[in-house]
Amino acid sequence: MPGAVLLGALLAAVLAAVGAAPAHAAGYRYWSFWEHDGRQWTYATQGPGTLRPADGDVLGFRFAVGEDSADVDRPRGASSFAAICGRTDPAPGTKRIALSVDFGTPADAPSGESPPKGRTACARVPGDGTAADALAAVLKPLRYDSGSLLCAVAGYPRTGCGEQVPDAAPDKGGERAGGQESAGKSGGGGDRSGEDSGGPAAGLAAGAAVVALLGAAAVRQARRRRS
Repeated sequence: MPGAVLLGALLAAVLAAVGAAPAHAAGYRYWSFWEHDGRQWTYATQGPGTLRPADGDVLGFRFAVGEDSADVDRPRGASSFAAICGRTDPAPGTKRIALSVDFGTPADAPSGESPPKGRTACARVPGDGTAADALAAVLKPLRYDSGSLLCAVAGYPRTGCGEQVPDAAPDKGGERAGGQESAGKSGGGGDRSGEDSGGPAAGLAAGAAVVALLGAAAVRQARRRRS
């Protein structure tokens, strides 16, 4: 029994140490891409170059800093098709896409730049047009990198594209997403496989190794007692 008590105390100490390990968050400064379902914004599961919206759809773009889609801010401003495209009549062979573009906050802006005011626009594109076509129709100039990652909308920002921003602020006053697909999967944030290696994952791995050693010691002790 004393051995079991000691093992329990050691396990509790290890778990407490792992839980107390600081998380060194690193965010990314990028344009996130969203769809509106009539009630709320949902992080898009496709990139703007592949998503083919239907007539009447509402799409959003938000420039912000975040670790992933669960952390990044949603677009602010109008999100109603009627409010954005209510004065644009349908036309054969085309579709109307409502766009809500949020250039973010000064805290999200690259050094030396200030975000423009948010804009809404009703884009008319061919029936097979993509979200990228709709954006290009009303908010040029656009800038993409070699991997087709959206870098700038209406010329903002002038430089940079999905760069890492160490120690990203956990909250800047915007509306958070929560529980969506990761930005990298949607094409909105590029490859994020090289994230901080000294955060909670490393602490958890170290804690697991210690727990395994303690467990092995307990098994050996129990076998000696039975023998």
